[in-house]
Amino acid sequence: MPISELRPSDSPPRTAGENTAHTRLLAESTTAPAPIVVRRATMQVVDGWHRLCAARLRGEKSITAVFFDGGPEEAFVLAVKLNTAHGLPLSLAERKAAALRILVSYPDWSDRAVAAIAGVSPKTVSAIRRRSPVEVPHATSRIARNGVRHQFGPQGRQRAAEMFTADPTASARKVAVAAGISVTTAKDVRKRLHSGRNPVPLRRSTAAPPAADRSDTTPVPAAQRMITAEMLHQLRKDPSLRFSETGRKLLRWLEFPFDDDVELGDVIGDIPSHCAPRLAELAQRRSQDLHRLAQLLDQHTRGAFSA
Repeated sequence: MPISELRPSDSPPRTAGENTAHTRLLAESTTAPAPIVVRRATMQVVDGWHRLCAARLRGEKSITAVFFDGGPEEAFVLAVKLNTAHGLPLSLAERKAAALRILVSYPDWSDRAVAAIAGVSPKTVSAIRRRSPVEVPHATSRIARNGVRHQFGPQGRQRAAEMFTADPTASARKVAVAAGISVTTAKDVRKRLHSGRNPVPLRRSTAAPPAADRSDTTPVPAAQRMITAEMLHQLRKDPSLRFSETGRKLLRWLEFPFDDDVELGDVIGDIPSHCAPRLAELAQRRSQDLHRLAQLLDQHTRGAFSA
């Protein structure tokens, strides 16, 4: 089609504009370029702007193209997906910005689905969703990468529990589809019912947890994490610990296990159910060890001051 009829995108994922060095490289290449993608309604280039610029540089008047029929947001998603699959890679900042725009347009898409398109990790998408200065519309469900819609909150688990109670022989896949949850979640509900536990974990319940259990589900405040990080930073600078093998081991042992932007609920949600009991036991043992260490250090401190 004629190059003169084509227009650039109003909001391309590549915010840095044309990379002239990449354009020259394409212009000098002897390999036939792949067709560019053009949105039919606007004649804007969805993917292949550098190929178009290279064709102009070679003095060509036309270029091979395929049409895309869809709205501007669909065109943007396609542009991001294609740019992360081939050609000049998008920068990390551009990929994060693209993920944010996709979240605003499609808030019901899962973190993994957006991550696969934008070329970032699901953890990064989750952080963008939580911290975005732009309001991301609230969604009551998420669409996974396989196209299945999963419900938020306890409703899906409760529905699955009702189905398993009515028909204990029902397959986890059938219940998952009907309840709008993942197969893994459906299996967890069935397992909880068999063991006599609540099918909805306490951390997912809409009701406030009892006072006795609140410490198990309350996330560590950001301020507390900052204080912990600062204490570790100061201790690492202490020569009596830095140049002692015991001191270095102790500091490594006391390192906080997660970054500041990690929610424990997100971490737990990604853990396979069969690993949870052993991990819980290990965490409990480590908690007991740390509690014992705190007691011994407290006794050591009191003994030093009383001497």
